[in-house]
Amino acid sequence: MTIDHEPIPGNALWIYAHPRRNSLNSHLFQTGLTVLRGDYDVAISDLYAQGFDPVLSDRDLGELSDSSGGMASLLGHAYAADQLPPDIQLEQAKLAAAELLIIQFPLWWYGPPAILKGWFDRVLTSGFAFGDLDPHTGMPRRYGDGGLAGRKALIIVTAGDDARALGERGVSGDLDSLLFPLTHGALWYTGIESLALHVVYDADMLDTARIEREAQRLTERLHGVATEPVRRFRKLADGEYQGTRALRVDILPDRSDLAIHLADPH
Repeated sequence: MTIDHEPIPGNALWIYAHPRRNSLNSHLFQTGLTVLRGDYDVAISDLYAQGFDPVLSDRDLGELSDSSGGMASLLGHAYAADQLPPDIQLEQAKLAAAELLIIQFPLWWYGPPAILKGWFDRVLTSGFAFGDLDPHTGMPRRYGDGGLAGRKALIIVTAGDDARALGERGVSGDLDSLLFPLTHGALWYTGIESLALHVVYDADMLDTARIEREAQRLTERLHGVATEPVRRFRKLADGEYQGTRALRVDILPDRSDLAIHLADPH
């Protein structure tokens, strides 16, 4: 069963990846849900609570599990043949219906928890999230023109480091660069636009008063999320990449940082 890819106005999906019930993340999650439900019909993917299995394997291919070929291609065939497991079909249906995604997680070892990475591995299958050909060029639709175009995402991330450590010259690396595989490699690849990151720094050091300030800051952010401008990356189809899909040499020739892929690099 293929899924209607048109998002439903007013629908949101909150993807939450934290195992603890009495945590800063849980507090922000519950606060944010209450706020967002004032403006959106919110579906939830609470990955730890629902026991989501993050391991992509042959069982995701259904009757095609013994077939030869690359995993991405086989997943596309499994999607088209309605052979994906029920848990993945459910997640794809929630994602397809949403015009807004909230993706919340703690920064662990400089990236999202494994359960969230596994959600992307299993849910963003060929045929559903990418793989269609542009009818005019015959080229695959990707990097700004994928199967999930028309959606935007707000990423909420808690980090134990302070803003300096995760800044452009920080010892931990620039957070926008650390999460480039998510914002650009998963979301933008499939057509989903990202808002500026919502970061809670010093997450392990917050006292009660600072936790409430963070809850209020998130509340204010969510109240304006519907009209907040996105941070757009360059589209592959716009001609700024050529040959090996490297950015043209005449564009920002003296730079090689990941921010060059933003449509308005700083």
